[in-house]
Amino acid sequence: MSKKMILSLVAVVVVVILCMTSMFIVKEGEYKVVLKFGEAVRVEKSPGLAFKIPFIENVSPLPKYQMTYESNPTTILTKDKKPIIVDNYTVWRIDNPEFFLKTAQTTAVGIQRIDEAVYNSVRRKLSEINYDNIISENTERGNINDEITKDVSTALKRDNYGIEIIDVRIKRTDLPEGNKQSVYNRMISDRQSIAARYLSEGDEESRKITSKADRTATELLAQAEADSKKIIAQGEQEAAKIYNEAYGKDPEFYNFYRTLESYVTTLQNEPVILMPIDSPYTRILLGK
Repeated sequence: MSKKMILSLVAVVVVVILCMTSMFIVKEGEYKVVLKFGEAVRVEKSPGLAFKIPFIENVSPLPKYQMTYESNPTTILTKDKKPIIVDNYTVWRIDNPEFFLKTAQTTAVGIQRIDEAVYNSVRRKLSEINYDNIISENTERGNINDEITKDVSTALKRDNYGIEIIDVRIKRTDLPEGNKQSVYNRMISDRQSIAARYLSEGDEESRKITSKADRTATELLAQAEADSKKIIAQGEQEAAKIYNEAYGKDPEFYNFYRTLESYVTTLQNEPVILMPIDSPYTRILLGK
């Protein structure tokens, strides 16, 4: 192999090495920071092939996707001076890598800044609320989470950390072991008091309903009795009217009909009757 060919081969190898060391790939979900002598000179944000100066510039990745940071449990005092153990998680991402590199520089430092901002906001918000409201009101818990998210996001944007806070959520609010039993006993006593009040109010309402129903029933019975007496009186009056009209049309027949009715009443149960021989009953019974 001639010297010229060897030099050509070496040149090709050098060119290949220079090309390989000058190219790098930016993947989906990441930023590539180009560093020159340890300092960031630019950030490649779009996925694809990019270039750098070989042996002078190198690259370092930063995550572009959303990340979740879970804080360690922390003791905080509520408005009514109860110590509670709180842990939460934060969903965040780097939305401005240039600002992030100037301030936090690494994700570890970024997480530390997030943790400080979340702790300060959680401590301040929970110190304004009584413990019972924190654990019993879901809407209040939701409001607290929204307020903390907004508070932390504002703080990090104000300091130009290049961090976007997506969401901050309180996972757990619990009492220290030494305080649990006394608080549980008080909560049980409060619930029993509320239950007794509800029962008392229910009994009172029951008495009112029963009294009203009894009064209504008495009024209905009185009205029905009055109506029945009125109807009976009207019926008797109508019957008397009919009797009078019938009597007026044929008095002899009416007397005869009334006499027959009296016979039916008198002769029930086969009674023994003593009558004068010349009485009207006797004459009729004898066919005279």
